[in-house]
Amino acid sequence: MHVPDHFLDPQTSIATAAVALTAVVVATRHARRELPDDDRVPMAGLVATFVVAAQMLNFAVGDGTSGHLMGGVLAAVLVGPATAVLCLTAVLAVQALFFADGGVTALGTNVTLMAVVGVLVGWAVFRAAMRLAPRRPVAVPLAAALAALVSVPATALAFTGLYAVGGTAAVDLGAVAGSMLGWHSLIGVGEAAITLAAVAAVMWTRPDLVFGARPYVRTRVVAR
Repeated sequence: MHVPDHFLDPQTSIATAAVALTAVVVATRHARRELPDDDRVPMAGLVATFVVAAQMLNFAVGDGTSGHLMGGVLAAVLVGPATAVLCLTAVLAVQALFFADGGVTALGTNVTLMAVVGVLVGWAVFRAAMRLAPRRPVAVPLAAALAALVSVPATALAFTGLYAVGGTAAVDLGAVAGSMLGWHSLIGVGEAAITLAAVAAVMWTRPDLVFGARPYVRTRVVAR
């Protein structure tokens, strides 16, 4: 859901840029604890690369906006929420600066929506699902899929809220909400399926590299 330039008024764009900058600063301080070992660092690069590829698939949702897979939950589950914020921010910056995908003046808005709201809402849902699920390997990808399913329309809803506050286009708010939530609910299904497959594949081969599975992996190792 890359927001273009001038779709939100300057005040709203500046506010979201401040939120995005604060989130990046905080995430930078916490990311090292999520990737303490050198063998885990390349995972962040791989996740960012995968997200770039996934976000290349865009779907027009009208009114100057587009929808696509976001990858925030996938990144958070694999490398941690703070590192995921940094990965998504880097992806969005590269897309805005080099591929004209999302406006440069709207970069703060896009980071706030996809790298902050998408990641944190998804991570909260994942953690809640894991607390309720049995401590088995299959619970990790299933919880990740549920979180991905919820995070996409949640991000669309956050955009609708920003548009209600600072939207500049002469478009009915109900039309924006209906279009964004309708399309992104469908996109959420696709994101859930891809997140499920990707997390399950990593869990099958290297569960120790999955950040969201660390409590389970530690418990299993101690049990041995």
